[in-house]
Amino acid sequence: MSNEKKTKESFLARIRKSPLFLPIIALILVMAVNIIHDAATGANPFGFFIIRLQNTTSNGTILYGRIIDILNRGSEAAILALGMTLVVSSSAGTDISVGSVMSLSASFCCMLLAGYGVSSTNELAVPLFVGILGGLLMGCLCGCFNGFLVAHLHIQPMVATLILYSAARAIGLLLCNDLIVYIRNGSYGIFGSFLGPIPTPVIITAICVCVLSIVLKKTALGLYIQSVGINSKASRIAGLNSKRIIFLTYVICGLFAGIAGIVNSSRITSADSNNIGLYLEMDAILAVALGGNSLGGGKFSLAGSIVGAYTIQAITTTLYALGVSTDQAPVFKAIIVIIIVAIQSPPIKAYLRKRNAAKEVARV
Repeated sequence: MSNEKKTKESFLARIRKSPLFLPIIALILVMAVNIIHDAATGANPFGFFIIRLQNTTSNGTILYGRIIDILNRGSEAAILALGMTLVVSSSAGTDISVGSVMSLSASFCCMLLAGYGVSSTNELAVPLFVGILGGLLMGCLCGCFNGFLVAHLHIQPMVATLILYSAARAIGLLLCNDLIVYIRNGSYGIFGSFLGPIPTPVIITAICVCVLSIVLKKTALGLYIQSVGINSKASRIAGLNSKRIIFLTYVICGLFAGIAGIVNSSRITSADSNNIGLYLEMDAILAVALGGNSLGGGKFSLAGSIVGAYTIQAITTTLYALGVSTDQAPVFKAIIVIIIVAIQSPPIKAYLRKRNAAKEVARV
């Protein structure tokens, strides 16, 4: 076998082993489905990729296109996926309360801005930053609660977070006095609207990704999280405070849930406790799995989770374009989850390793 051929095969092998391989392949498949659908309906086959400037009466000139819509609508899931990635990596468990924590954080923020018992307001009862800070602190408080149960009481993550999954929305309704609180003030709506031609949620997501990436790269936090996720007992013997690290990841997850809740609430300029963040915990978990991250803890890839989150949104948008109803879409997502979990299962991985080893022996 020539050196050039060996180099090419080793390059392809490295690509297949990359954590981004699976999410990028999934994203390419979604794009292919859109191209085929557009061509079959007589539309521009490459309409999925078209981005243009469009004038609107409310936001001026904005970027418009299916890709922009996917980036915009998938921002909340992408933000949640950041925190979920750290939680899965450190505790080998998922936080199923993030959607409900989104709702509670948004409800608390809007309650502060409108005043308790007020269902609609044009004038803010407190400065905007006070309401935003209150929502973020509420998210962190929920993260502290989940982190304490998991890290210090050693309750299985799904069971521990089931408490707020069930109770957080009800608490949000109590804070809003069983009302949908409307904040009819332009300053609050900016977080879910446009900043110039670019959707503000996309900018917020980019900031969250950059800040978290810098923190993980410039400090040893990323290494500590992976170490604890791989073997918490060995990490503790090595001098790491495993409980504190797991606790911190849940606090960060709660913070990102609070950010996502405020973005979601700002889109509709209100706090609808029953619907904000509904089923988004599924999208966040699926994004982490699709991003090539092991649900058993250990090494993680933020880039993979982000690609996974937007791939999920692309799948959702494509399903709607194909005529699938909102009630039927979760069925297709569940099928995708089954396929991903099966691919990442130990028996399948062992089979693929044996097959690759057999091919290498055959080449020799």
